[in-house]
Order: sequence, then structure tokens, then C-alpha cells
Amino acid sequence: MRKRAAVLCGAAVVVAGTFTAVPADASAPQSAPPASAAGLTWKKCGTADYPTLQCASLKVPLDHANPRGRQITLALSRVPHTAKKYQGPLLVNPGGPGGSGLTFAGFIASGLPKAVAAQYDVIGFDPRGVGASKPALNCKPGFFNPVRPDSVPSTPAIEKANLERAKSFAAACGRKYASVLPYIDTISAVQDMDSIRRALGAKRINYFGYSYGTYLGAVYAKLFPHQVRRLVLDSIVDPTGVWYDDNLGQDYAFNDRHRALMAWIAKYDATYKLGTDPEKIEAKWYAMRAALAKKPAGGKVGASELEDTYIPGGYYNGYWPYLAEAFAAYVNSKNADPLIDAYENFGAVDASGDNGYSIYASVQCRDASWPRDWRQWQKDNWAVYEKAPFMAWSNAWYNAPCAFWPTGSLKPVNIANGKLPPALLFQATNDAATPYEGGVTVHRLLAGSSLVVEEGGGNHGITLSGNTCLDKYLATYLTDGKVPRGGGEADAVCTALPDPKPLTAKAASTSSRGAALHRLLGARS
Repeated sequence: MRKRAAVLCGAAVVVAGTFTAVPADASAPQSAPPASAAGLTWKKCGTADYPTLQCASLKVPLDHANPRGRQITLALSRVPHTAKKYQGPLLVNPGGPGGSGLTFAGFIASGLPKAVAAQYDVIGFDPRGVGASKPALNCKPGFFNPVRPDSVPSTPAIEKANLERAKSFAAACGRKYASVLPYIDTISAVQDMDSIRRALGAKRINYFGYSYGTYLGAVYAKLFPHQVRRLVLDSIVDPTGVWYDDNLGQDYAFNDRHRALMAWIAKYDATYKLGTDPEKIEAKWYAMRAALAKKPAGGKVGASELEDTYIPGGYYNGYWPYLAEAFAAYVNSKNADPLIDAYENFGAVDASGDNGYSIYASVQCRDASWPRDWRQWQKDNWAVYEKAPFMAWSNAWYNAPCAFWPTGSLKPVNIANGKLPPALLFQATNDAATPYEGGVTVHRLLAGSSLVVEEGGGNHGITLSGNTCLDKYLATYLTDGKVPRGGGEADAVCTALPDPKPLTAKAASTSSRGAALHRLLGARS
């Protein structure tokens, strides 16, 4: 996980004609869905941004092995197709685990070319336990309220305080949801997806997932290969490291992205006046962290909250100008107000965030085994911290409830698959949340898949956020099922969008597709 991608000189940029068509049955238009499939009743639930959204609910078994047992409710959304050529349902998922997918359907439908989106029923859903689905889990409301203990366990007292927090969260989940937790996992969510397929009256589904949603889609494809028509995975989880090793691998990648932010700030010394040496700027950031550990800004932003504020910059460089301004104001003017604002905008966790984290922990802790001996966590995370301190211990405590989780664990799914139509994969070379090697691994494991790489890109979630090169491959695939074929590690390469510029009044007031996407993507994966 630690290795960065080499320059993809062996991956030819694909030119016209170097495409592989899918089998005829996978590219053929679908029959229109029944007017009322399996009892689904669609009602208008449009928003100002997505006025054509419709919503419905679906009962599914809590335990799919006991279909006549306790039922739970999934919340669904839809942007219905409008074209004569109908290509079936396109299920979409923003990741997490724990991300809500209801408005995400609107985002995807509005981001695709109109002629493409019109051919699909774009289906969003809140996975079991999430958002509008019932029951919606919230193990310990306010768990992330400030000010929390420093994430770096530099003293036994600090480590004990963080351990007690992790234990208390796991225990609270066990008390409140003892009958539910054994069924909050990826496999159960995948079985729910097939229930959605049946309720839609579809023989096969198309699927488009980001981040954790790539693992969800790959597991669906493994368990239900003949129900997959098209499969798009963007910013790809390494399925061989779920979940303990993947999280350790993230730490190195996020450290690299944080240093990229420091280098970007150095480039604009005339604006931020923090210097031109990235290493010295990084030292100033850690000095700010040490000061906030002693005296939290506004009684809200201590060392751990500062990490919460700057970690989103590792997901999306569109946040860099705001984070740089807050950093500069604190260091140069002793003004903490912009930092507090940045925390409120990027780091603070509300009730929906509490729900998202409850599902994140429930799924990851249940999906795979985690070390139960805290000494293993100490050894591994101190080793990471020595080389990549930015997120090492923050990430460790984020996942630490898994050391004390009240349910047993499942085995990770081997997603290797030779039974699918060609899948289309997207991956940025410098993605921190799902490092590049995950995309290469899944490309190898999904026979016949095609990997499109954003060379030099560091954002997490790269399609439908402004890169027209990437989006052309996506639109072609969703239109006719064709994928690019190259001769190297990647099948096609797109150049990353340039990093942002410092804020101007115009830039500060303009929202972008990239910003909209990153507001919708789920919690850390």
C-alpha cells in the first residue's frame, strides 16, 4: 500500500478504435420496468438541486438466511429514465461505509450527459442502518464533540483516555443494537442490493460506486455475477487489505497529500506568507498543532479537531485554499476565527455524521478480523507515525472500536471474477483514501476489466467532477458498453486537473461539481 505509482509510460493513452465491445446481451437495451414493481411506490421527493427525484421504501430481511424473520426498511431514490432507449436501473453508491445515497442519485443523473442519463433509472439507496433507512444506527450521539483527547498517545494518560473512548463506543453499539449488529456488513448490504434489483423488476443491474462503494460493487459482482450488466468503480478499495491493512496504508498516502498541501502553500508565499520551503511550512503546521493541544481555539479546535479539519484536504484539493487561509491567519495574525470556521465546515460531525460513523464502524469491524491485542495496534501505528505522522494516530483511534467490537467477524470476500462483462475502473495515481495500488489490484482480479488512470491526480472520487477526459470514457461505457484497451498497466491515461488557485471573491462564491461530489461522498474508508 505504501508505494506510489510510477509514471505510467507503459500505459498508452487510448486512441479511437482501441475499444472492446461487451457481449451483445450486455449492451442490448432493456425492457421498460413494470409500472409498479414488487410493491414499490414512488413518490415525488425532489429538491432544489435535484427536482426530478422520486423516493420509495423497500422491506428486506434483517437476516437474509431467514427471509421470513424480522424485516428492516431500505430508503430508495430514483431519477427515472426519459429516453425511448432504456438501459435498465443504474444503482449508485457514494461510499463510506455509511454514506447516504438518496441525493447521490440526483448528483449522478445531473452529472452525466443528458442523453446518457436519460437512458437509465438512476437508483440511489441508503444502505441498511443509514440515514432514512430503518433502523438508522447512532451508537453514541456526540461521540466526536470537541475537545477530544490528543490523538497522539504521548503519555499513558492520553492513551488511556482514547482507549476508554473506543471501548465505550463499541460497548454502546452493543447495548443499543445487539440484535442488529451481526447483520450490518458488506455481504448483507449486497444481498439488499439484489432485493432492490428484484423489486425493480430487473434481470440485471448496472452499478456505479465510489470509494467503499467499489468494494460493495465488487462483492455484489462476486456473489451475483449474472445479475451484473455494467460495473463502474471509481477510487478503488484494495480488497486484499480489508480493513486493518488498508487503513495503515492510507496513513502513508495521506501524509504525502498533506505534504502536497504544504508544497502548494509554499508556491503561493505572496498570498499566505508562510515561507517558500515546504518542510519549514510543515514544521509551522505541527507547531500550530502543538499550540492547539495546549490551548484549543475557541474551546473547539484542539489537536484532534485540527486533524479532523485538515484530513478532508487529503480527499479533495478544492479545500486547500480555505485550509491555507486558516493556517496563515492563525500563524501570522494569531487569528483563530478562520480556523474555527474551517473546523465547522470540514471537520465537525453532526447527527448524520454520527450515523455515518456508526455504520462505518459496524461494517468494518464486522467485515473482517481486527487485532484484539492492543499491543499490536501500538506496534503498528507507532511504526507508521515515525514515517507518516499526519494521520497515523487519528486513523488508529477512528478504527479502534474494532479492537473491542461485540460481534464476531466475517471473512473478507475474494472478489476475483471471470464471469463479468467488461468493468470500467477509474483511479488517480496519488489518491490517499484508496491508494493507487488498489485500482491495479482490482484491475487484475476482474478479468476483462479496463483501468482508466488520472495521472498526477490526488483527489478521491474523480469522475463527474470536471475532468472531461475521464468523463468521456464513462459516458461511452454507459452508452454502449465499450471500454478502452491499452498495452500497459492502465488501459487509458488522463491528465489530472490543475491544482486550485488561492481564493478570490469570485472563486470563494462559486461551487463546483468537485465540491458537490465531495460533500456527498461517505465517511473515511
